[in-house]
Amino acid sequence: KGAFHYEDVIRVPFIVRYPGVVPAGVQSDALQSLVDLAPSFLSAAGIDIPRPMTGEDQVPTWSGAKASVREHVIVENHHEPTTVHVKTYVDERYKLTVYYNRDYGELFDLREDAGEVNNLWNSPAHAELKADLAMKLLFAEMGKEPLWMPRTSGA
Repeated sequence: KGAFHYEDVIRVPFIVRYPGVVPAGVQSDALQSLVDLAPSFLSAAGIDIPRPMTGEDQVPTWSGAKASVREHVIVENHHEPTTVHVKTYVDERYKLTVYYNRDYGELFDLREDAGEVNNLWNSPAHAELKADLAMKLLFAEMGKEPLWMPRTSGA
């Protein structure tokens, strides 16, 4: 992926073949994340998804039973201390990118600016939207891990 989260880098095609469940030739713009694969594969295999598992079961999206099971995805890059540390919140319309310890970022309206040319980060007219998306990113980060975690050492 890399450290810069433009659509051409983060929006990767995903192909599902699941005869009898996923209709052939159907395309979807539903938001999905790599963390969704494990719970989706467990679901497809008829295995209960463990409660603390991160990710969403995408089988309802793949089968067409639901248009989408996600309202947003989080994209991140921070694997080394010397590289760019960045988190991006993406929903169906907007994308907010925040750089660690920096006062700059990116805010794009993907519906109006699909090419991501007009960065709205410093736009006074979009300050409230930026604050709202920043809170959504914060809440998404806080909710990434389920509140209930299994005991691992008998404690």
